[in-house]
Amino acid sequence: MSLPLVIIPVFNAFDKLETCLKSISHTVAPDTEVLLIDDASTDTRVRPLLQTWVDESQPARRLLVHEVNRGFVATANHGMQMAKTDVVLLNSDTVVTGGWLQRLKDCLDSDASIATATPWSNNGEIVSIPKFCVSNPVPHDPEAIASIIESCGSPSYPEMPTAVGFCMAISLRAINRIGLFDEATFGLGYGEENDFCQRAEQAGLRNVLCDDAYVVHHGGASFGPLGLKPDENSMKRLLARHPEYLRKVSEFIETDPLQQRRQQILDCLERKSAGMG
Repeated sequence: MSLPLVIIPVFNAFDKLETCLKSISHTVAPDTEVLLIDDASTDTRVRPLLQTWVDESQPARRLLVHEVNRGFVATANHGMQMAKTDVVLLNSDTVVTGGWLQRLKDCLDSDASIATATPWSNNGEIVSIPKFCVSNPVPHDPEAIASIIESCGSPSYPEMPTAVGFCMAISLRAINRIGLFDEATFGLGYGEENDFCQRAEQAGLRNVLCDDAYVVHHGGASFGPLGLKPDENSMKRLLARHPEYLRKVSEFIETDPLQQRRQQILDCLERKSAGMG
């Protein structure tokens, strides 16, 4: 089976975007399908960068352009509507590492009940490592970290209450079963992935950690200039749909079921003397 379609919604953040694209070029084969969607970036450097990158490896790489800004949710949905395979929604302020896409595919393929998979990250809320629910510094050698995580025991794909949107693998079977992001409710962004994951759970599907993959996340760069941020209204919209969501997440954070796996990885990192900061 083919690798997932990588979908990258883009709005400005030129420097982080350039780094992200370079990391993809270094970690996946040229024939890997990548869909870039420029959501009416105002930085005039962005579109030439995207076009040049796409031209390096046509037809596997594609560029769509929104002449009017539609927001993250509509942009992500635009990409997912075109998918004939599993997808990975990837923020443009990430840095991917060797084997990341194959490991996410292996995770989705491991169990037909898996709807979403999220890798470890330095800055990924409940999937953050070394410190849980902390924005950890970007490591000086992400590839070394990723290699050790991949080789540190067998993945168990532990269940989580939600995926984290910086790098979110979504199975095609989940999309076919529950639909796309709820653009009408979460059109400006924030809450859409949580809502999707709760709908998946209600449909008998699961959201898991791909615990042998690692992706760096800078955070706050893409779509940030629009002033979009989590706020009280975002949470109200989410809780109106899923009243139990906060309780589930709070219990997950309090009990920290990832602690044992995280400590196993930290022990491996310590033995290999790989610095996380």
